[in-house]
Amino acid sequence: MSKKRVMFIASTGGHLEELLQLKSMFSNYDYSLITEKTKSNMYLKGIYKKKVHYLIYGTKHHFLIYPFKLFINCFISLFYYLKYKPDYIITTGVHTAGPMCCIGKIFGSKIIYIETFANMVTKTSTGRLLYPLSDKFIVQWESMKKIYPKATFGGWIF
Repeated sequence: MSKKRVMFIASTGGHLEELLQLKSMFSNYDYSLITEKTKSNMYLKGIYKKKVHYLIYGTKHHFLIYPFKLFINCFISLFYYLKYKPDYIITTGVHTAGPMCCIGKIFGSKIIYIETFANMVTKTSTGRLLYPLSDKFIVQWESMKKIYPKATFGGWIF
């Protein structure tokens, strides 16, 4: 029996650090790891070799160029999706994950979203987007169940 294909995707920084807490699970799957290309995470190529791929880095704080980078990342995400055809997409967010999860939903992948540890009482933008799309929505704080009633409390990822 072949391993399930799982795509782990997160933006660089804290979201990626949260996602990497799941690295002990990676070897259980035919996995790929997708994040943004920054100097701070180029080391991942040395660890995960051909399993890690990069999107264009961009934050919503760069108002003028961000929409263009997001648009390009949508096409790059489609390329990686079609290349790997994951059964599951697991993400901790943020903007790089939204397009991939939407693409995955269209093509029938199961979406598992883990709301960030950083939020105890408010929704994130990505959480708002992916809550109705996710097959499993996990929160790390019990208090977040009030905001996302259908979520699963998973405890801290750290």
